[in-house]
Amino acid sequence: MITCSCGYFNHPEKDCVCGPGVVQKYLNKISGPLLDRIDIHVEVTPVSFSELSSTSRGVEQSEKIRERVILARQIQNDRFKGENQVYSNAQMSGRQVKEVCEISLAGQNLLKTAMERLGLSARAYDRILKVSRTIADLSASNEIRIEHLAEAIQYRSLDKETWGN
Repeated sequence: MITCSCGYFNHPEKDCVCGPGVVQKYLNKISGPLLDRIDIHVEVTPVSFSELSSTSRGVEQSEKIRERVILARQIQNDRFKGENQVYSNAQMSGRQVKEVCEISLAGQNLLKTAMERLGLSARAYDRILKVSRTIADLSASNEIRIEHLAEAIQYRSLDKETWGN
């Protein structure tokens, strides 16, 4: 996503030449309610040519990631067997979120703090729980642990009132 009119905001090698307030004005074109409907927000910076052309392997091989995704999908298929029109965590209703996405007291405190600091909505609350359940499934964990919740909260960082600053 281009986050300013010159296209170089947050670029690792080139400076943004936009004037003060221009970046925020450009970012504000995307409304909060629209951002709220997107489950995962990740700000991605451009990758340099040297990184692209590097022959080194990634941290985790694709085959291993594929195995984890297949296992997580199977966990979700089993979880929602017999449910009408629900095949994944993202499709859960509010009632199902309450049943399936139980978190510990420490997790509740973390989520409460994040909700207050980031000014998140009720919709964001449900989405964080759904994403954290998926992260737990990818870890083959029966419970949503604090690290799963923290990762899901991190993916909502663009919800901040001044996202992009």
